[in-house]
Amino acid sequence: MTTHSFAPPRILVGSTARPRALPPWPNAVLTLFCCCWGVIAAEPRFVQDRFAIGFWVAPRTDEDVEGRYAEIAEANFTFVIGLCGDRNPVPADAQLKLCQKYGLKALIQLGAPPYEALPDGPACWGYSVVDEPNASQFAGLRKTVDALRAARPGKLAYINLFPDYATPAQLGTQTYDEHVSRFLSEVNPDVLSMDHYPIFKPEKDGREKYCRNLEVMRRESLKVGIPFWNFFNSMPYGPHTDPTEAQLRWQIFTSLAYGAKGVMYFCYWTPRGDEFPKGGAILTADGRRTRHYDEAKRINAGLKNLGPTLMKLTSTGVQHIQSKETTTRDALRETPIRQISDGDYLVGTFRHADGRRAVLINNYHFAYSAWPTIEFDVDVGKVVELSPKTGREESVRDDSPDMAGLQIALDAGEGRLFLLPVR
Repeated sequence: MTTHSFAPPRILVGSTARPRALPPWPNAVLTLFCCCWGVIAAEPRFVQDRFAIGFWVAPRTDEDVEGRYAEIAEANFTFVIGLCGDRNPVPADAQLKLCQKYGLKALIQLGAPPYEALPDGPACWGYSVVDEPNASQFAGLRKTVDALRAARPGKLAYINLFPDYATPAQLGTQTYDEHVSRFLSEVNPDVLSMDHYPIFKPEKDGREKYCRNLEVMRRESLKVGIPFWNFFNSMPYGPHTDPTEAQLRWQIFTSLAYGAKGVMYFCYWTPRGDEFPKGGAILTADGRRTRHYDEAKRINAGLKNLGPTLMKLTSTGVQHIQSKETTTRDALRETPIRQISDGDYLVGTFRHADGRRAVLINNYHFAYSAWPTIEFDVDVGKVVELSPKTGREESVRDDSPDMAGLQIALDAGEGRLFLLPVR
């Protein structure tokens, strides 16, 4: 059993808490406070207002651009990174109007200063600054982030980091932990993000490394009280096989178990070039839908319904429960689960903003369904499940009522989210 745990963050993402009433201070002190508060209020930090479902490589086409954005929305994505178009990229202002029309947010590619002239609008979540920076760039990135905050209060200066299998030369640090820690302290971002693409092969199973990278994101983001997002693989390239729908689900629900507030497909539109000769992203290089389009549409529909509740959860731990070890109390002592039948599961535990406990149970297998018998630490009548079909809390359904105990069905790579009373 692998166990990870950490204290809740100091800052609640998307908190709606109101400032307390001011004490009866002298007028001069009160005036000074109000002036300072006005300065702070004029430069608010980015607050994520929805679960992020995105991708790398926006549509590379100059034809029927509005139809392409309708297609993105139809597949239940919630935001877009980067500009759209090939020879003649769509102007950012036009992109933002399309995003607003179809209920999407956008991270526009950052242009040159002055940042006060950057495109803006209701659909603008912020600006994509750089991908996979070396630690030697951190000082300069801090200046960019600060300048963007001053010019565009409340907007995200988005930066995506290397995965943990990057070399020290790529990272600019001796270890990955140092790279992430320095990034947070030196750049002071509003979102922590990375890309990691596990390999799904019998002779080379990269899932444990994926979990290890997610644990770094979970731990470090909790320390500073910001959300984390991650890219995962959705196409064949290099040593990577073409992922099945179950393998897409596994990557996403594993990220959710670790507390991710955003997941992003690599890639949406297949990039041209020697690195991707097989094609096979969600859309091909010439814009045709692959099987991954309908797969993403199905998975993303559930994510959108789970999203409002996922945004209210703070991770408190992750346990990988394996084999007969799962029947022992020691293996489950940090979870609301007292017994679970033999199998291979990832169990993420959380605290809801209203104080309730939550647990996400993932089937760690991506090739087999699972049908565990579960005993919670409270009567099952006090437990509710969040429905991915409706987004509503529902009574827990026994999937095998003729058997003793409570059974829940888990498709390959699937996860299910349960909420329990305060304890």
